[in-house]
Amino acid sequence: MLFNSHAFLFLFLPLVWLVATGLRKAGWARVSLNWLLLASLFFYGWWAPENLLLIAVSTLANFWVGSLLGKQRSRWLLALGVGGNLGLIGHFKYQAFFTEVLNTLSGAELSVVAVVLPLGVSFFTFIQIAYLVDVYRGDAPERSLSRYALFVTFFPHLIAGPIVHLKALMPEFDRPSGRTEISKNLSVGLSIFAVGLAKKVLIADSLAPLASPTFAAFANGDPITSSAAWMAALAYSGQLYFDFSGYSDMAIGLARLFGVRFPINFFSPYKALSLTDFWRRWHITLSAFLRDYLYVPLGGNRRGRARTYVNLLLTMLLGGLWHGANWTFVLWGLAHGVGLALERAFGIDKVTRYRHLRMACTFLLVMLGWVLFRSATLDSALAFYAALFSFDPTSWSVALVKPLDVLLIAAALAIAFFAPNTSELFARVEPGIVPEHFELRPSRATFQLAPAHGIALGLLFGLSVLGMSRVTEFIYFQF
Repeated sequence: MLFNSHAFLFLFLPLVWLVATGLRKAGWARVSLNWLLLASLFFYGWWAPENLLLIAVSTLANFWVGSLLGKQRSRWLLALGVGGNLGLIGHFKYQAFFTEVLNTLSGAELSVVAVVLPLGVSFFTFIQIAYLVDVYRGDAPERSLSRYALFVTFFPHLIAGPIVHLKALMPEFDRPSGRTEISKNLSVGLSIFAVGLAKKVLIADSLAPLASPTFAAFANGDPITSSAAWMAALAYSGQLYFDFSGYSDMAIGLARLFGVRFPINFFSPYKALSLTDFWRRWHITLSAFLRDYLYVPLGGNRRGRARTYVNLLLTMLLGGLWHGANWTFVLWGLAHGVGLALERAFGIDKVTRYRHLRMACTFLLVMLGWVLFRSATLDSALAFYAALFSFDPTSWSVALVKPLDVLLIAAALAIAFFAPNTSELFARVEPGIVPEHFELRPSRATFQLAPAHGIALGLLFGLSVLGMSRVTEFIYFQF
């Protein structure tokens, strides 16, 4: 069941919200949480009911290990828990990739076992790894299995994040919820959700047909002009931006409907002035996870400059591999690691001048990276780069470029570069500062909900629903 589907919008979500809110208002808060747990399991089982056993076993095992770690801080027990989670991801996501690598290096002919990647496996294992490490570091373990299971399976973040921590999430369910608070959560949550839905349906899904055929052509080895390659690269940059930004808004809005404040996960990354700045703004909770649970334990920047650069490369390489079992993702992560290391070596991130030039250069580097990210194989990525930087004048013909396509791409990127992001629309945000949390403190211009804003958001939602003729998955669902 997708956030941008009629079944979710008009059946699942209203029913779950009405029952959960009614139980909470009646004073049955624990029953309300159990209802949310059942609804979240139903949401996950909608795609593949057989995966419910997988997530149930994973949840029970991590709850048990966390309980033991709360009684005795044992490195061996922590290693067992973290290793079990990594083994789960490794089996479903990487065993085919590593088997092929081993066959290539050793000349062996080990058979590759085909498995279907369960939705959200990377996310629900990562949040549980973070939970075990946090308990080992001194946080109190969750003593209620049902509350822990809700932390893992809460449907707004279950499939594609944001990556949350138990100590931050569970107190949100315990907030008092009077009539005023419920009304505020409803108006704010629906508003954020409407903006996210519009980003996905009206912008990202409109850009997809401008990018996908060209990438498919490169994968098939068909000749493509340079002008078509640049159009596809720019279109995919816009598609991925609004697809993931839209999902993040929708997840935050859905959680807010139930009185839960998620951490911010996306903050105008195309306005970044460097790759370092980009990773402070793109998939913020994943960046924080990689920093806190990989980069810092490796030594961070505390063991000299050379070790710092190695740690950056390893962190980004593994971050790239997290996105997919393909050499394109490995090289994409490694390229960003090299970029981050070079910026640190030359102090580029500390430069305060040439703001617009730095923004344009950062976007160009990010866009070139997306070519690797989107390409099916290294060969097709290399062919794409060859077309982008071809010196053949005939390859730059714009005869087949449609003006409306150019206008759509330009409009989408103009929004990404110049328009306020969602948190800037609905809250007071200090210029140039990326907030740690999506704390929506409504401004006078936005909430109260002024009638004009309510009508505008209603129209935006209506247009999005009308545009849902073809339901498409979010790009990050495949990770």
